Amino acid sequence: MSSFSQEKDNPKIGITIGDLNGIGPEVIIKALNDNRILKFFTPVVYGSTKVLSYYRKAFDMTDFNYAQFRDNRFHKGKVNVVNCWEEMIEINVGKEIPEAGAAAFKALQKAVDHLKEGLIDAVVTAPINKNNTQSDEFKFPGHTEYFTECFGAKDSLMLLANKDLKVGVVTGHIPLKEVSNKITKELIIKKLIIMENSLKNDFGLSKPRIAVLGLNPHAGEGGLLGEEDDQIIRPAVNEFKEKGKLVFGPFPADGFFGKGDYKKFDAVLAMYHDQGLIPFKTLAFENGVNFTAGLSIIRTSPDHGTAFDIAGKNLANEESMKEALFMAYDIYKNRSEQNKTE
Repeated sequence: MSSFSQEKDNPKIGITIGDLNGIGPEVIIKALNDNRILKFFTPVVYGSTKVLSYYRKAFDMTDFNYAQFRDNRFHKGKVNVVNCWEEMIEINVGKEIPEAGAAAFKALQKAVDHLKEGLIDAVVTAPINKNNTQSDEFKFPGHTEYFTECFGAKDSLMLLANKDLKVGVVTGHIPLKEVSNKITKELIIKKLIIMENSLKNDFGLSKPRIAVLGLNPHAGEGGLLGEEDDQIIRPAVNEFKEKGKLVFGPFPADGFFGKGDYKKFDAVLAMYHDQGLIPFKTLAFENGVNFTAGLSIIRTSPDHGTAFDIAGKNLANEESMKEALFMAYDIYKNRSEQNKTE
């Protein structure tokens, strides 16, 4: 669990329910069943009381209680639930159905509306299914791109984080064959700027040390295994070094994690999705958090998917959801402190 000090104010943190047939409702209920959470923030679940009631009964968690949000009024000291759809949706645990995708998007929309209105202070997104969520209104590879567009950011950074390791990616949800053409010196610099600012403002690191990974095996081996490392990545790193920034690399990705070199840095910038996420999830699967850095709002997510294969079996681990909630809380506190000093 994240380290934090109790404050008098009580921020409101939204939680979108995700795919109602996945493990999202289960990890939400399990995480919020710890009443100590209510001393620090007010959870606001965007979804359906009917869905929560179904899973509460299925898992025999009758101690889990909530209050319905009405008339823009939150119930302090309780879990609040915003009903985001009125129609009856049959729950088919572990199944990918269009109705569940449409419901997940309605929950996202409502949470975004409340963020824009200032009714909530942050949002934690439970996992959606990328296939059944697609529609004329949602044409995004995932949450990261959706929130980036909703809040008018020129760019953002997918940052996987826990207390010991933070890994960002230059390119996100794109096919591997497109990665090399997408990577430019300008893009790397943009991502490094977002990463450094986030480490300072969101995580309270005044002089962060950042490692940058190479693209090719052995970071190109002097051009023998690819030219991108020497011609694109290294010049971007050197530009930061010349400004006195603690940015280093490019490092060969395999040895970097294999030897534990990541422990010497506050964050790591990988070139593509799996290069960063495979080692991160290997080292921090149960307590990892996905944070969208570079946005005006705070959005975190547990570092796992819908897990249809174990949905409804009371097997899902809620630790990543808890960590996502407390990371959102910590970032809110850090940003609030920053605003006080500016």
